[in-house]
Amino acid sequence: MKNKIFSVFIITIILLNTSSMAIYTTLPVWSENGNTSEVNADSVSLELESESAILIEQTTGKILYEKNSHDKLRPASVTKIMSILLIMEALDRGDITLETQIPCSEKASSMGGSQIWLDPKESLSVHEMLKAICVVSANDCTYAMAEYLAGSEELFVQKMNERAKELGMNDTTFKNCHGIDEDGHLTSSYDISLMSRELLLKHPKITEYTTIWIDSLRDGKSELVNTNKLIRTYEGATGLKTGSTSLALYNLSASATKNDLSLIAVVLRAPTPKVRFSEAKLLLDYGFNTYTYKKIATKGEVIQNVSVNKGTTSNINLILENDSGFLVKKSNSSEITQDLILNENIEAPISAGEILGNINYYNNNELISSINLVAENDISKKNILNMFEHISTNWLNLLREF
Repeated sequence: MKNKIFSVFIITIILLNTSSMAIYTTLPVWSENGNTSEVNADSVSLELESESAILIEQTTGKILYEKNSHDKLRPASVTKIMSILLIMEALDRGDITLETQIPCSEKASSMGGSQIWLDPKESLSVHEMLKAICVVSANDCTYAMAEYLAGSEELFVQKMNERAKELGMNDTTFKNCHGIDEDGHLTSSYDISLMSRELLLKHPKITEYTTIWIDSLRDGKSELVNTNKLIRTYEGATGLKTGSTSLALYNLSASATKNDLSLIAVVLRAPTPKVRFSEAKLLLDYGFNTYTYKKIATKGEVIQNVSVNKGTTSNINLILENDSGFLVKKSNSSEITQDLILNENIEAPISAGEILGNINYYNNNELISSINLVAENDISKKNILNMFEHISTNWLNLLREF
């Protein structure tokens, strides 16, 4: 079916416009339709001591800064972001609930490192396990969850690697579910930003755990204090995960949101815990001071009321299928144009959510987003029976007026 442009209108967003000089390089990033697109990332030097780092915007996935972002390094407990992602996806599928009791095996209780000293005789709920994993990076709880979800840690790690490939984490090979040093257990700051983004975008409920500063388990007998100090000290912090070993040094995936702008900063192989947090803060500050996020469309917003042929109702509202926005430097001005495109000959039957057109948004003539226009409700096709009912109703209404 051919499409036609129904209308074209221009929205001009004027931001503070000041001239500036910058050096740009193009980097591939994830785009909303699942393909890669080219974006500009500043080559500004922040003089980081960490061996590898990256800063991305959470909603669009755009890279705002990077340093050796594809170097393959040991992630330590930042590994657990993938384990947490698989737990949250199991919750979504209904494989488990937050109340599901998770037993502890002898192997889980003997993990060592960061732990809450699980006893093989006890079990904790998924809610309690998540709290321990997100707040104190409990290796024993992570291992117990892996065994429960996949039958063994080995099978769970296989699922971790499969999910990594699906997300485009091509620098990553997981050897365990917790991040304790093991030869060949490697990832990159770029890949960590990908799995961090997936977790935060698809499972925002996780921030109910990652933003806990102090809590407890076992009726107050086990105190939990978050290993991520930014949760207490950085305004807008939402998570996400620390990690450190003698070989991996000090790592962090840090996330924060201010004024609708959500950022993820990853640092790997920082020489000290202090440098780990200060450089993550430096990256986040750079992002918030340099960029702003402009929302241009809201999911469910009515865009157009159109005629429907052969339907029991003659008109239908077209609504936006998703939210949309764009990232822009605070020093730039941007003109947003919007093309509204509708299907020809919209005809019943129509199901709620059926795609009947789309909107293309352009920033300075460059396509930045394409959103489907979908039917707000169902419309049945006319038949002899409902035509008779329609005529009868109209006659009755007419008679009542007399």
